[in-house]
Amino acid sequence: MTDYFTQDEVLAAVSRLSQSQLGRFVEVELIRPQHSARGYVFRRIDIARMELLCDLTHDLELDEAALGIVLNLLDQLHAARSDLAAVTHAITTVPSDVRHTILAALQRP
Repeated sequence: MTDYFTQDEVLAAVSRLSQSQLGRFVEVELIRPQHSARGYVFRRIDIARMELLCDLTHDLELDEAALGIVLNLLDQLHAARSDLAAVTHAITTVPSDVRHTILAALQRP
């Protein structure tokens, strides 16, 4: 299983994605592939993002401005989830009296 995919592999994997759309998504930085000696290479997360972009453009007919807003909000949501997971992990590592104090503070309005 490879971690990186070529443009041709991406176009084969994302059936609704055209070469011109892929180029445009990269140009406006909705997708940020990595550069290699072979040209652009894409990760699995890029492929998932392109599937979402196709859904949003084909099914919901969102324009580039709206796509940027939606993806920005999704990126913020993913970052917040990651931050929450880190805080949750940190809370589980502190002594139980500190953990109880934190949990009690979180329950206050």
